[in-house]
Amino acid sequence: MDIYYWISNSLILERTPSGFPCKPPSLVTANDFSFTGLVAGNTENRFRLGVTTASVNNLPGLNGLGISAARIDVGFNGTVPMHLHPDASEISIMVEGQMIVGFITPTNLFVKTVNAGDVFVFPQGLLHFQVNSGSGTAVSFSAFTSPDPSMQVLDELLFANSLQTAILQKVTFLDFEQIKKLKAVFGGTG
Repeated sequence: MDIYYWISNSLILERTPSGFPCKPPSLVTANDFSFTGLVAGNTENRFRLGVTTASVNNLPGLNGLGISAARIDVGFNGTVPMHLHPDASEISIMVEGQMIVGFITPTNLFVKTVNAGDVFVFPQGLLHFQVNSGSGTAVSFSAFTSPDPSMQVLDELLFANSLQTAILQKVTFLDFEQIKKLKAVFGGTG
């Protein structure tokens, strides 16, 4: 099978349930295998987090390979909030600064302080986080076992919706006022 058969046609056709349609081999170029935008992300936000991705959406050559990458910039006192990737495992390589990283299983917590040159793995589907514990910006690069991994942020799942505050209070044991405050921060209603 010719490897070019798998090149994503994402810039021309829409994604289907099984991924992007393939590009005709005659239209494939070296640019389909290259991406030059894995640069520092904007950390001017509530989490002080900037993420730049190289996925099948901007690197068509990833189509069919089951991999992607990201650059994660976390400003001073910033965080990658508690989140999960239901469709991918993640391996993170620290290149600058220091972070406290970890993930939670139903029976355990795994936490470690990582520095430049350290590697940490987040298993697929588990809640995990990264907190900048250094004195400046922390930078890491991650690889994923998906060409376009999804990300579900716990705070946004809980507080950026219209679920009634009274119901959320019962299912989380958080007090009413705290839920209202968090809904205001994340744009939720109800």
